[in-house]
Amino acid sequence: MVLRRNELWYGLGSLILGIVGARVGDFAMQWQPVPAGIPGRTVLAYLSALILIALGTAMLTGIRPRATLLAATIFYGLWVVLLHLPAAIANASQLYEWNGLAEILAITAGGAAGWALADAATTQSNRVAHIARLIFGTCLLVFGTSHFVYDDFSAGLIPGWLPAPLFWVYLTGAGHAAAGLAFLAGVATRLASTLLAAMFACFVLLLHLPRVLAHPELRVEWTMLGIAVTLTGAAWLLRATVYPSSSRSTDDAIAAVNRDRQSALADQAAPSPGQTSGRSSDAGT
Repeated sequence: MVLRRNELWYGLGSLILGIVGARVGDFAMQWQPVPAGIPGRTVLAYLSALILIALGTAMLTGIRPRATLLAATIFYGLWVVLLHLPAAIANASQLYEWNGLAEILAITAGGAAGWALADAATTQSNRVAHIARLIFGTCLLVFGTSHFVYDDFSAGLIPGWLPAPLFWVYLTGAGHAAAGLAFLAGVATRLASTLLAAMFACFVLLLHLPRVLAHPELRVEWTMLGIAVTLTGAAWLLRATVYPSSSRSTDDAIAAVNRDRQSALADQAAPSPGQTSGRSSDAGT
């Protein structure tokens, strides 16, 4: 088992959400808005929590990374299609519905990008990574817009020791929008993806983690932390798709070295053109 760097944040976020879900026997609040009257809801909540725990554990330990990331993409994608998309369509004029959809859709896109990274450098994986970046970029535009529309609410989340909370709300909103445009246009994607991953990590370390430490009894703070960590992981996976040379795991690098060695040995064992022609002429005399 190898701790995989690219899936670290993504797997940790899934693990946090799963543990919280198993602890309370419920879904991830408004991020997983399963209707209250659905039959067997509690059983489904525990099943969902176990799936998240299994996915997070597999990602952190490097167990079948490609299959795990595909499963995570499908699982989070079901949240989008079954839970968030109907609500967004029914309340199309409400930005908060689209923001909720965009959060889970961005997580789904991160899983797809991770699957593409775990796959070989094929045309299919490159296409999936490109589509994931476009989807993620669109979600970032929604995030940025939400910062400006719900600026008062966002300002209430800024730590008290930071001055001028609205300044930070508008700054991060502009950062979301700029990164989204970069992803969509395919311009400066390396810089944008690096700065975005760093910004999301700052949200976790400076905003959500202190709130959890201040109120560890509040389920909502733990859930928000899990979502924020997973989004950070998604951003990191998207970043890795534009840094293909640095996105290999240790196992992948070792496998590549072994393939190079085998190729070199095969070249050494094969006769040179001169040797082949010499043998042919000798046989003909």
